[in-house]
Amino acid sequence: MSFDYGALDAALAAAVGDDQSLIEELRGAFLESANRQVDLLGRARCDANWQYAAWRLKGLAASFGASQVIELADEAANSAPGDPVILRKLEKAVSTIGDDRD
Repeated sequence: MSFDYGALDAALAAAVGDDQSLIEELRGAFLESANRQVDLLGRARCDANWQYAAWRLKGLAASFGASQVIELADEAANSAPGDPVILRKLEKAVSTIGDDRD
């Protein structure tokens, strides 16, 4: 799966213009929240908690235009709680966003 984070960058730029420090702060807030939701997915043991975390992640990703994370969150919502394959995909997608700017 290839990752195109142009939409995330465009959403951040649209929200704050050319303020690079604010863009980086918002990117950091997104990554912190996304990692928290992925962690909650990893700890979920029932359908309700799993779906709640997946939907929260999808909403967060939609707010920032992170289309690949939206797709993976949808996949998670339709998977069984604790699905290790989707968890690995999500962890990789979120870490790739973070690594993209390091």
